[in-house]
Amino acid sequence: MRRLLGVCLLAMLPVAAFAAEPHAIPSRAALDAEVAAAMKAAQANGLAIAVIDGGKVVHVAAYGKRNAKGEPLTADTVMYGASLTKAVFGYTVMQLVEEGKLDLDRPIGEYFDKPLTDYPAEDGYGPWPDLAGDPRWKTITARHLLTHSSGFANFAFLEPDGKLRIHFDPGTRYAYSGEGLILLQYVIERGLGLDLGAEMQRRVFDRFGMPDTGMKWRADFAANLADGWREDGAVEPHDERGRVRAAGSMDTSIADMANLAAAYVRGEGLSKSSVDAMTSPQLAITTASQFPTLQDELPPAQRRKDLAAGLGVVVFDGPQGAGFYKGGHNDSTGNTWVCVKQHQRCVVILGNDVRAERAFPRLVAFVLGETGAPWRWEYGPGKVFID
Repeated sequence: MRRLLGVCLLAMLPVAAFAAEPHAIPSRAALDAEVAAAMKAAQANGLAIAVIDGGKVVHVAAYGKRNAKGEPLTADTVMYGASLTKAVFGYTVMQLVEEGKLDLDRPIGEYFDKPLTDYPAEDGYGPWPDLAGDPRWKTITARHLLTHSSGFANFAFLEPDGKLRIHFDPGTRYAYSGEGLILLQYVIERGLGLDLGAEMQRRVFDRFGMPDTGMKWRADFAANLADGWREDGAVEPHDERGRVRAAGSMDTSIADMANLAAAYVRGEGLSKSSVDAMTSPQLAITTASQFPTLQDELPPAQRRKDLAAGLGVVVFDGPQGAGFYKGGHNDSTGNTWVCVKQHQRCVVILGNDVRAERAFPRLVAFVLGETGAPWRWEYGPGKVFID
């Protein structure tokens, strides 16, 4: 009878009581040692890392060099944000949605005074007249653009003839497209009459304490600026981007990105429904890897059921439950931002050496435990990671 009573009492306890203890966040000393070892194994010259736990910044540090002179990388060194810009842009867009300025499912053509294809090609924007012969552009929505399902290639200049085209019906599949984000920027700037750089500055950078972040080059960045290293070890000077580009013009620092990641995972500045929409599955991902962007879809049986597009981020389901991430990359930059919703935990890594990417799975797992972040899908099967 006593044993039966004990079983009944256990049955009444909440399920959370049986949940495994969360992975212990490592100490500063342990993380310093792990980063040093990982950087050596990856042959990376510079890397900065931030850790978020419980929606709060608990660790920010920078390691190695910021340039060929050997000057140290610091927590406030200005680094290239690359495509992490897209996630920050998505956050800004959702604020406009909440204010009724944008509707995720309204065709983007309805925001303009004339057909999109009648607007001449402008420096910094896509060649919209190229779409004149394809009426499917009229069905594209902000949701399609934030989920990379517009049907565009990554950029028009990558097409064999350099012309923008729609490769599949908008909204039907995922194919990464920076051009799609530029179109949504065009909606905001030409359709709504807003200055995107000023909006992101006010709504995000100023709000979340990001003094060393901007959507285009500022002269004060030069005093503590990171150059980059390419795969072959060659140094690449920091690009002074003079134009706001929603697809990837943001300069930032690891200290600033720590503040942003903490606010983002807390959902600060947005309603719960908007945060849930951003970080929940919106569209299944059906390809073996993210690049090339227009690769064939996998047969249904081979697709990952735990992977989908959110709004500005990619979402996944792993051993610790739901998570989301965003990467950023160019020839001399490797960035990642991985969060698990449980316990509001994130790791942000900015690498001013593209070889730092080899260490990302090891370092994220060291901090957060196994998350299920889709490293092979992000970087492709040929990427070499260090153990």
